[in-house]
Amino acid sequence: MKACFPVVLFALAGSGLLAQGAPQSIKLPEPRHQGAMSVEAALSARQSVRTLARDSIALADVGQLLWAAQGVNRPNGHRTAPSAMAAYPLELYLVASRVSGLAGGVYHYGVVGHVLEPVLSGDRLREFVDGASHQAWVADAAAVIVFTAVPGRTSRFGARTERFVSDEVGASAENVYLQAAALGLGTTFAGSVQDTAAARILALPADRSAVGIMPVGHPR
Repeated sequence: MKACFPVVLFALAGSGLLAQGAPQSIKLPEPRHQGAMSVEAALSARQSVRTLARDSIALADVGQLLWAAQGVNRPNGHRTAPSAMAAYPLELYLVASRVSGLAGGVYHYGVVGHVLEPVLSGDRLREFVDGASHQAWVADAAAVIVFTAVPGRTSRFGARTERFVSDEVGASAENVYLQAAALGLGTTFAGSVQDTAAARILALPADRSAVGIMPVGHPR
């Protein structure tokens, strides 16, 4: 078994797929709880932006957006977006292309600890655009936040499972919109994602599927 292990690691490295347990989580800068823009001003500034500059955004801003979407905001572990009976079916992924201080790749947002967990190495944005989103403007984004859902966590709701997942996606996405406005960034929620292609490109576990994306960057 030991003789095969280096071969396995070599194959994983060649494909860009990181061995489970091998990469270390990346601690994100602590989220800010005070800002220069009021909630009212952010609401006034909120808009869907599809024209993005092909430049970099700060890692701290990426962390702030992810925290706004699904971050822990109370000692009891509850989050910034509401969830029916605290089921929390959402899992966020980041397709990073041009983020200062962060290598291009696919990352999972670890809510506990506010960290990025590496999934795939290498810039996958072009592959994601061509294979999963099919929207040319997404290629201009510095990074793409991918909303995935684990329906099994809300199975207790029976026929209403899909409704509760959709409700939570909407609440989480609006948080990202408002946080982006406060940071001077642009974004748009897009629900047209090819599930099978997204699962393959992002190396998603079998229990979750992509339900929407929010490409982010500086408005052009």
